Amino acid sequence: MDELIPPTNADDLRAAILARYDTLSKRLQQIARYVLDEPNAVALETLAVLADRSGVQPSAIVRFAKSFGFDGATQMQRLFRDGLLSGGATLGYGERVRQFRDEVDGKAVGDPRQVLAEFVEGNTLALQNLGEIISAADLAAAVKLIAKCDTVYVAGFRRSFPVAAYIAYSLHQVDKKTVFIDSIGGMTRQQIHAIGPKDLLLAVSYHPYAEETLQLIEAAVERGCKVLSISDSLVSPVAKPATLVLQVREAEIRKFRSLSASMCLAQALVISYAFAASQTALNSSSLKRATKHSSE
Repeated sequence: MDELIPPTNADDLRAAILARYDTLSKRLQQIARYVLDEPNAVALETLAVLADRSGVQPSAIVRFAKSFGFDGATQMQRLFRDGLLSGGATLGYGERVRQFRDEVDGKAVGDPRQVLAEFVEGNTLALQNLGEIISAADLAAAVKLIAKCDTVYVAGFRRSFPVAAYIAYSLHQVDKKTVFIDSIGGMTRQQIHAIGPKDLLLAVSYHPYAEETLQLIEAAVERGCKVLSISDSLVSPVAKPATLVLQVREAEIRKFRSLSASMCLAQALVISYAFAASQTALNSSSLKRATKHSSE
């Protein structure tokens, strides 16, 4: 058997985890998701703390690291630590959220202003993290997917429904041909009967991932349709089959999960598309005028 060559930086390790995720055991998938979601914690915490937070034994994390060619967990952690040092990063989002939850959960609910302050602080953390994890390249690629497709089919169920409804409404407002899949009357399949290779399915879903969304993605992929997923993990069931994934990690305040970061991303996505479409139209108009003048 050929000797495994370990990744040399954190980005290569993330790519290797995504490529091999489906082949890993359930326990190693559990660790993989934690490593992808909490890279700063992986860089800074002890093996015992990482094991406790990811819900596995320390030996499982060592086994996970060795499965990617590392001598042990410490060598794997060093990749993320080097990335932190080179980027000048401080306390990670996961740790800040844990500190925030410990502080909030230890308080009795007081007046409504206290509750408002808690939600403001929690959502501020989530919005700051959104700006860090959504790359310019991924956002540009998402806008390009919307721009190039004939029709955008938008779906989101249960908690994701408001985000999907807002995206569909906003795309209509900027004159993009859009179909909102609301499944009223159990008509999900009928609402996507015309979906095809030139279209885009924009699916929004978070844990525990609505079965209706998974079925829609499966049907879209079967018909050669591209899929843009907005989800809370790069290895969620709605992320793995997607052409592109935009990851959102929402705040959870007193057991209530917010949608502030998702709405912010939705607005940025639609407005970026609108500007790109208007620029394309302007360039096309200028080209037509130039061509007309040159032929006169």
